[in-house]
Amino acid sequence: MDIISQIKAATLQVLSTNYQFLPENGDIPINETKPEFEGDYTVVLFTFVKTLRRSPEVLGTELGQALVRDFPSLFSGFNVIKGFLNLTIADSRWLTFLAENVDRPDFGCREPNGRRVMIEYSSPNTNKPLHLGHLRNNFLGWSVAAISKANGYEVVKTCIANDRGIHICKSMVSWKWFAAGATPADTGTKGDHFVGDYYVLFNDQYKKEVADLVARGVSKEEAEKEAPIMKEAQQMLVDWEAGKPEVIELWATMNSWVYAGFDATYARIGSDFDKIYYESDTYLLGKKLVETGLEKGVFFRKDDGSVWIDLCADGLDQKIVQRRDGTAVYMTQDIGLAVQRYDEFHADQSVYVVGDEQNYHFKVLKLICQKLGLPSADGIYHLSYGMVELPTGRMKTREGTVVDADAILDEMHAEAERKTIEQGKTAGFSDAELDTLYETIGLGGLKFFLLRVDPKKRMLFNPEESIDLHGYTATFIQYAYARIRSIFRKEGGPIPKGPAGEGLLPLEKALIVALEKYPSIVAQAGEELNPSLVAAYAFQVAQTFNSFYNVHSIASAETAEKKVLRLRLAQLTASVLKSAMGLLGIRMPERM
Repeated sequence: MDIISQIKAATLQVLSTNYQFLPENGDIPINETKPEFEGDYTVVLFTFVKTLRRSPEVLGTELGQALVRDFPSLFSGFNVIKGFLNLTIADSRWLTFLAENVDRPDFGCREPNGRRVMIEYSSPNTNKPLHLGHLRNNFLGWSVAAISKANGYEVVKTCIANDRGIHICKSMVSWKWFAAGATPADTGTKGDHFVGDYYVLFNDQYKKEVADLVARGVSKEEAEKEAPIMKEAQQMLVDWEAGKPEVIELWATMNSWVYAGFDATYARIGSDFDKIYYESDTYLLGKKLVETGLEKGVFFRKDDGSVWIDLCADGLDQKIVQRRDGTAVYMTQDIGLAVQRYDEFHADQSVYVVGDEQNYHFKVLKLICQKLGLPSADGIYHLSYGMVELPTGRMKTREGTVVDADAILDEMHAEAERKTIEQGKTAGFSDAELDTLYETIGLGGLKFFLLRVDPKKRMLFNPEESIDLHGYTATFIQYAYARIRSIFRKEGGPIPKGPAGEGLLPLEKALIVALEKYPSIVAQAGEELNPSLVAAYAFQVAQTFNSFYNVHSIASAETAEKKVLRLRLAQLTASVLKSAMGLLGIRMPERM
């Protein structure tokens, strides 16, 4: 039981025994004591004073005296300021906490709760390589999965490969027009980049054709419809859904090139999935559900043959679920996928990690699934996150202005190498060890930079800020961890047995207080699906340890008891930092 829970239980016992009163739902507001006041935690009294017919000062004094008297191992003192009871936790309680948890590898984690959550992330289109936006998506999805698992959930990590549709056909047509049979192996190009280059070429050619038609007097709207390369792509989509053999063969070949490229990037960044779904499989089930919806009157067919749903009564508008030529749209696929995934895993909640530009789409998806009476409907949750933007604005794949994921990973590796060499920290490392260290620092810096911001907020990418020994970075936290590991290498053995003393100096106590909060931080991050809480906490613990270590020696502690105490503090700090950063998918180097 954490300290706040113990305070709440003790306060409830005193209120019940001394006042025959229990607040509704057992709710007692407890906050950290503000720095300008003495104490560790504060009980807010205003909700009780009217019922108990006492002034805040009188009630606070009576309650404080009873708590210190009846729970001497938990409280060592109190003070009352207006309607706030500030309680000081006994040093012995902090020391007990440290002794109980210093060797616990699962500190911060909860027992299995019997519930299953499915988390979908990455979900790329197979017409281009992963880019910076995909990295935020992958890091966020993976981290939310790790945090959910730490909170006792059984987690199923999934990905939907958007492997069909007009965007895929654009790359295919472009390859037919311009590649002259070339392959990734022929050109020495990573497969996803190879296919992505043809997607950009398609749009270059399309813009040229539109401009030529407009120059000949065709309206821009008509030119966009009649451009030959676009008409061929649209026909290819129809042919694909009809199963035309040569189209299917080209589609399968080009997708295989892309998957090989994706796999290499996923392996590098540490993304993995328990199940990968493919839109080419799920869209057919979605089309069957469209027919079911028509029969039930959930959908309606327009005069041109397209199928829609009217959500105006729900505060939205009409949404297409199938084109007039019978081909599927994203919504068709997502309806089918919701059913397929639920039938396979029966997850209590299905979390879609998708950018905020799709907020409307997921509102519609949940409503459609509810109106169809699908068992998966109520568990649908859209973890909406803000886009990653560049100083020059938004990224656009079709214009070739995307920050490529592989390129930024290489850049971060190089930046880590440059800064490590600048710091003169390379002595004693082999070349292989240095390469691993640069990758650990570079990838860690990138992950932390993209996860330290609340998912709902948009962010501006700035690689120069992401690797800094003195900034709000993974590097700062990794260095604190490596510093602790160095201490234990010098000690050369396990922490000596024996007592750790009784009194705590202010910085020793500050570090214990920070460490004790870890389970509640993990729980809050799980409730909010927000890894930035873990990132901020890890940074605060690293700062607190540095402040402590800069003042108090461990090797030359004043007494043997103090040395035991500080070694235990250092060990639990290292364990918490490694665990917290592990929830962000960030490795911790033993040496830096």
